[in-house]
Amino acid sequence: MKKRLVVIGLIRVFACAFVFDNKLYYPALPIESMSKKAVIEKLNDSDKPIVTLSNENGQQWYIIRERDASATDEVIKEMVSQKGWTFQQKEGSGLFFEKQGENLIVTTQKWTGDYVLVKIPAPF
Repeated sequence: MKKRLVVIGLIRVFACAFVFDNKLYYPALPIESMSKKAVIEKLNDSDKPIVTLSNENGQQWYIIRERDASATDEVIKEMVSQKGWTFQQKEGSGLFFEKQGENLIVTTQKWTGDYVLVKIPAPF
Protein backbone atom coordinates (compact mmCIF):
# COMPACT_ATOMS: atom_id res chain seq x y z
CA MET A 1 0.00 0.00 0.00
CA LYS A 2 2.81 2.43 0.90
CA LYS A 3 4.68 1.60 -2.32
CA ARG A 4 1.56 2.34 -4.32
CA LEU A 5 1.13 5.75 -2.67
CA VAL A 6 4.79 6.56 -3.28
CA VAL A 7 4.47 5.62 -6.96
CA ILE A 8 1.31 7.70 -7.33
CA GLY A 9 3.03 10.62 -5.60
CA LEU A 10 6.05 10.36 -7.91
CA ILE A 11 3.83 10.23 -10.98
CA ARG A 12 2.08 13.40 -9.83
CA VAL A 13 5.40 15.17 -9.22
CA PHE A 14 6.69 14.23 -12.69
CA ALA A 15 3.41 15.24 -14.32
CA CYS A 16 3.48 18.63 -12.59
CA ALA A 17 7.11 19.14 -13.58
CA PHE A 18 6.25 18.29 -17.20
CA VAL A 19 3.32 20.72 -17.25
CA PHE A 20 5.41 23.50 -15.67
CA ASP A 21 8.48 22.94 -17.86
CA ASN A 22 6.49 22.97 -21.10
CA LYS A 23 4.30 25.92 -20.05
CA LEU A 24 1.15 23.88 -20.67
CA TYR A 25 -0.73 26.04 -18.16
CA TYR A 26 -0.54 29.04 -20.54
CA PRO A 27 -3.45 29.69 -22.92
CA ALA A 28 -3.27 28.41 -26.49
CA LEU A 29 -1.11 30.33 -28.94
CA PRO A 30 -2.44 31.57 -32.29
CA ILE A 31 1.00 30.64 -33.67
CA GLU A 32 1.29 27.07 -34.93
CA SER A 33 5.04 26.97 -35.59
CA MET A 34 6.17 27.58 -32.00
CA SER A 35 5.47 25.97 -28.66
CA LYS A 36 4.58 27.96 -25.57
CA LYS A 37 7.89 26.97 -24.04
CA ALA A 38 9.83 28.19 -27.11
CA VAL A 39 8.00 31.54 -27.05
CA ILE A 40 8.83 32.16 -23.38
CA GLU A 41 12.45 31.04 -23.85
CA LYS A 42 12.89 33.36 -26.84
CA LEU A 43 11.54 36.29 -24.85
CA ASN A 44 13.65 35.47 -21.80
CA ASP A 45 16.80 35.18 -23.94
CA SER A 46 16.31 38.68 -25.34
CA ASP A 47 16.94 42.06 -23.77
CA LYS A 48 14.70 43.81 -26.31
CA PRO A 49 11.22 45.09 -25.34
CA ILE A 50 9.64 43.39 -28.38
CA VAL A 51 10.76 40.03 -29.76
CA THR A 52 10.09 38.53 -33.19
CA LEU A 53 8.43 35.12 -32.95
CA SER A 54 7.49 33.86 -36.41
CA ASN A 55 6.13 34.64 -39.83
CA GLU A 56 3.01 32.59 -40.55
CA ASN A 57 0.33 32.92 -43.19
CA GLY A 58 1.43 36.40 -44.18
CA GLN A 59 1.52 37.64 -40.59
CA GLN A 60 4.59 38.58 -38.58
CA TRP A 61 4.18 37.72 -34.89
CA TYR A 62 5.92 39.46 -31.99
CA ILE A 63 5.67 39.28 -28.21
CA ILE A 64 6.01 41.99 -25.57
CA ARG A 65 6.35 41.46 -21.84
CA GLU A 66 4.19 44.24 -20.47
CA ARG A 67 1.18 44.67 -18.23
CA ASP A 68 0.47 48.29 -19.19
CA ALA A 69 -1.42 48.63 -22.49
CA SER A 70 -0.19 52.18 -23.12
CA ALA A 71 3.44 51.09 -22.66
CA THR A 72 2.81 48.22 -25.09
CA ASP A 73 1.39 50.66 -27.64
CA GLU A 74 4.45 52.89 -27.31
CA VAL A 75 6.81 49.97 -27.97
CA ILE A 76 4.83 49.07 -31.09
CA LYS A 77 4.67 52.69 -32.31
CA GLU A 78 8.42 53.06 -31.93
CA MET A 79 9.19 49.81 -33.79
CA VAL A 80 6.79 50.49 -36.67
CA SER A 81 7.78 54.17 -37.02
CA GLN A 82 11.41 53.08 -37.50
CA LYS A 83 10.22 51.53 -40.79
CA GLY A 84 8.80 54.85 -41.96
CA TRP A 85 5.17 54.38 -40.88
CA THR A 86 3.27 57.20 -39.17
CA PHE A 87 0.85 56.41 -36.36
CA GLN A 88 -2.70 57.58 -37.10
CA GLN A 89 -5.02 56.24 -34.40
CA LYS A 90 -5.92 53.38 -32.12
CA GLU A 91 -9.25 51.57 -32.18
CA GLY A 92 -9.73 48.68 -29.80
CA SER A 93 -6.77 46.35 -30.18
CA GLY A 94 -5.74 47.85 -33.53
CA LEU A 95 -3.10 50.49 -34.11
CA PHE A 96 -3.43 52.19 -37.49
CA PHE A 97 -0.41 53.49 -39.40
CA GLU A 98 0.06 55.20 -42.77
CA LYS A 99 3.01 55.42 -45.17
CA GLN A 100 2.92 56.94 -48.65
CA GLY A 101 -0.83 56.40 -49.01
CA GLU A 102 -0.72 52.81 -47.73
CA ASN A 103 -2.37 51.70 -44.51
CA LEU A 104 -1.07 49.23 -41.95
CA ILE A 105 -3.08 47.76 -39.08
CA VAL A 106 -1.16 46.26 -36.17
CA THR A 107 -3.26 44.21 -33.77
CA THR A 108 -2.50 43.18 -30.22
CA GLN A 109 -3.77 40.26 -28.20
CA LYS A 110 -3.30 39.78 -24.47
CA TRP A 111 -1.87 36.28 -24.13
CA THR A 112 -1.48 36.20 -20.35
CA GLY A 113 -1.38 38.85 -17.65
CA ASP A 114 2.28 39.47 -18.47
CA TYR A 115 2.51 38.97 -22.23
CA VAL A 116 1.01 40.65 -25.28
CA LEU A 117 1.12 39.11 -28.75
CA VAL A 118 1.47 41.51 -31.68
CA LYS A 119 0.42 40.69 -35.26
CA ILE A 120 1.60 42.74 -38.22
CA PRO A 121 0.86 41.95 -41.87
CA ALA A 122 4.13 40.84 -43.49
CA PRO A 123 6.08 42.42 -44.94
CA PHE A 124 5.55 45.77 -43.31
